[in-house]
Amino acid sequence: MAIDQYKDLENGIEKGLDDLQNPLIQQAKCVDSEGDDVITSENNGSIWMVLISTFVAVCGSFEFGSCVGYSAPAQSAIRQDLNLTLAEEAWSLDVGRFSTGYGIGIFSFVLMIVCGASTAYLLGTVVTWRTLALTGLLPCAFLLVGLFFIPESPRWLAKMGLKKEFELALHRLRGRDADVSQESAEIQASIDALQYLPKARLFDLFNRKYKRSLIIGVGLMVFQQFGGINGIGFYASETFVAAGFSSGKLGTIAYAIIQLPITLLGAILMDKLGRRPLLMISSSGTFLGCFLAGSSFFLKSHGQGFLLEWVPVLAVSGVLVYIASFSIGMGAVPWVIMSEIFPIHMKGLAGSLVVLVNWLGAWAVSYTFNFIMSWSSTGTFMLYAGFCALTILFVVTIVPETKGKTLEQIQASINS
Repeated sequence: MAIDQYKDLENGIEKGLDDLQNPLIQQAKCVDSEGDDVITSENNGSIWMVLISTFVAVCGSFEFGSCVGYSAPAQSAIRQDLNLTLAEEAWSLDVGRFSTGYGIGIFSFVLMIVCGASTAYLLGTVVTWRTLALTGLLPCAFLLVGLFFIPESPRWLAKMGLKKEFELALHRLRGRDADVSQESAEIQASIDALQYLPKARLFDLFNRKYKRSLIIGVGLMVFQQFGGINGIGFYASETFVAAGFSSGKLGTIAYAIIQLPITLLGAILMDKLGRRPLLMISSSGTFLGCFLAGSSFFLKSHGQGFLLEWVPVLAVSGVLVYIASFSIGMGAVPWVIMSEIFPIHMKGLAGSLVVLVNWLGAWAVSYTFNFIMSWSSTGTFMLYAGFCALTILFVVTIVPETKGKTLEQIQASINS
């Protein structure tokens, strides 16, 4: 939840959107904690700050993937929230914005399963933007404290030659009485084999033996973003208003409420149904959601009589079906698969490249959404529906099932 509340600050607060409603920074002004206008800014300046900070997120993700183990993501989160909370001038907001982008890029590398993306949406309707920024310190502080209690990676300990600590970490993860001898032997054999490999370089990712892993990792991130999640999520309230609602607030709250339980359900089903079935269910649902939303705008433009009554219903249904379907699979599963398909010595660089692609896709979709909507509201959602359909085909033909397999078994399966 800490990660996603932090991410929602990146996604919404400084974008000047109405998704988070009046308490937050808006296009032409920002309201302080007492409700007074204290800062005014030009819309173009806000857009450029969003674009630049997203670029910083890209840089942060690539750097942390390359230098994993030498930086603390929580530090950037705390700097960001302090800057946003204590801001009195535009430059201080900009500093916080840059730190937001950098920290999100760092977090993206370690992000696997998330829940709680709805927190900022819900709080944003009842508190001021400054209070919301301050609350972001709390989950970051819990995250920082929690780092002292989670066990170290057994594979990293084995790589460092810490045999005793390696076995203790395995027992902490699997259970005190669990038999970890076979897993321990497999990990040790994998680490021993890595000792004879040269130090990983970026261009090594394009070696033939990593080709399928790279296609899977990059492909899932491309389809995750170009399915339209950031465009639909960032501009949810505008979509509801465009469909005929007087205000997008109610739809945005429903959008936020539905994410948490569906994401938790997805986390439970991931190891029961498997990664591939969940991805296929999720991408099929996002296709349906985009199709329904696109149909609502088509009826609004061309429908007559009772058909127009279906426009708001189809719009809300489409967006909610989309976000529920995305949350149950496409939101988390690509990150899980990305962490499983690359060998340990390539994981840092591979994660950097995959997250780089993810953030570039996020930037492209969020930047172009308004322009495409101006061209054709129906066409926008049908375009995203097309990418969702391609996602189904991609998963069916290329993505392997990794449920219940060790990293070594997954590598053997991919390379066979």
